[in-house]
Amino acid sequence: MDQLSTIILAASLFIIMLGMGLSLVTDDFKRVLLYPKAVIVGLVSQLILLPLIGFGIAWIFDLRPEIAVGIIILAACPGGPTSNLIAHMAKANTALSVTLTAFSSFITILTIPFIVNIALEQFMDKSEVIKLDVVQTILQVMVIIIIPILIGMMIRKYKTAFALKMEKPVRIASGVVIMLVIVGLCIKEKDNMIPYLQEAGLVAWCSM
Repeated sequence: MDQLSTIILAASLFIIMLGMGLSLVTDDFKRVLLYPKAVIVGLVSQLILLPLIGFGIAWIFDLRPEIAVGIIILAACPGGPTSNLIAHMAKANTALSVTLTAFSSFITILTIPFIVNIALEQFMDKSEVIKLDVVQTILQVMVIIIIPILIGMMIRKYKTAFALKMEKPVRIASGVVIMLVIVGLCIKEKDNMIPYLQEAGLVAWCSM
């Protein structure tokens, strides 16, 4: 993905998270902290079960080593802002989704290099040092997820009528924005779509 695409995607996610914040209040997060079972189950599923499933799929399917490692990376990555949008549009527990995204994003700063190194040793028969800029990762999480949601929540607190009025239009607009981003990326990679799907489409779908 080139720099322009990265900027457009980041701006789109910022807008989506801002709109999501309009539907959240502090009590939503207090309820999650009062009943932590769902957070624990979600984190265990994302941080332990999914990587294990990824390793299982990589071993079962006859994949090139780099594709196998790619599947592990996909399974090791946490749920991002898009999962929050899906939860928001489905009128599910958005606060729980945001909490899981925030927690897992910070935890995976440590777990992703560890899991990927194991994958490299298992499938490529060599060990490579994976360097992750911790400060940059934290800043990206804050800028794309936490800050816009906090801004949206502040608007909801002090301009409640406006926030309630905008909740449905923003939900629809968020869906349109993310669809446009997906379509744009598909157009950009149109020449590679069929080869990618033929080689790794099924296993990538299984690991999601």
